[in-house]
Amino acid sequence: MQMYPAEQLGADDDDGTMPGTLHTLKESVVGRRIASVEKGVEVPDRYYGTVTGTVITLDDGRKVQLADTSDCCAYTELKSFLLHADRIDHVITGVGTTDGYSTWHIYADMGDVLELSVGWSCGNPFYYAYGFHITVLDTD
Repeated sequence: MQMYPAEQLGADDDDGTMPGTLHTLKESVVGRRIASVEKGVEVPDRYYGTVTGTVITLDDGRKVQLADTSDCCAYTELKSFLLHADRIDHVITGVGTTDGYSTWHIYADMGDVLELSVGWSCGNPFYYAYGFHITVLDTD
């Protein structure tokens, strides 16, 4: 069941990066439960080095790393998150967005498990990189 209808962005607002990033996150978390969320963690950058990001640890021990991006005037950053602790025992069934990809919803059958407040801009379309860089670390 899809709780949030797919958002449509204008051709001058996005080149498919934000729906692609959403799809990657969905593929990484659906069918699992959230064990913890930590913001302000150093995670691998898209190209080299590290950047500030967020780590979502799943019930099987995998870590989903969301790296903030900043490339000239384009960027994507996790501003804040709200974990609904009373719903973390529910299996994630989907991921959706509202408000022009500014609010991301990781949800289960009982509603949102995790809400992400996201700031983003494609900058000068479409010369610069934006969208979360997502890396999934398997358990040892």
